[in-house]
Amino acid sequence: MMDWFWGLAGGLMIGSAGAVFLLYNGRVMGASGIIGGLVDGSGWGNWAERLTFLAGLIGVPYLLSLLIGGETHLTSNWFVIVLAGLLVGIGTRLANGCTSGHGVCGISRLSWRGIVATLVYVGAGALTMALLRQLFGVI
Repeated sequence: MMDWFWGLAGGLMIGSAGAVFLLYNGRVMGASGIIGGLVDGSGWGNWAERLTFLAGLIGVPYLLSLLIGGETHLTSNWFVIVLAGLLVGIGTRLANGCTSGHGVCGISRLSWRGIVATLVYVGAGALTMALLRQLFGVI
């Protein structure tokens, strides 16, 4: 019954983090760009900030799960998990952004590029889930 509350709380946290990041750095908070800058070396000028962001991105949900408890409905099929991660990484590079960059920050700034990118990847994700779940029974 409290799922709506956790969704609202998570959305407020992500939106607030995006606003603070934009105000502080003058750049859009895109997780794929932050990670990509570390991987390809273009972001080593501010590596500490990027690693701190990633530590919070991973650490806060983990700490909340320890404090509050909770469960996930992630598949136990490691092949599917790795394949999904690789496809998401490729997709974010092709789209020049991810859900935090285009979806949260782009839409809130009324960026047509962000709106179109979000519609495309949400639609592609829904189609992929439908195909994998209904036709192939993978997920």
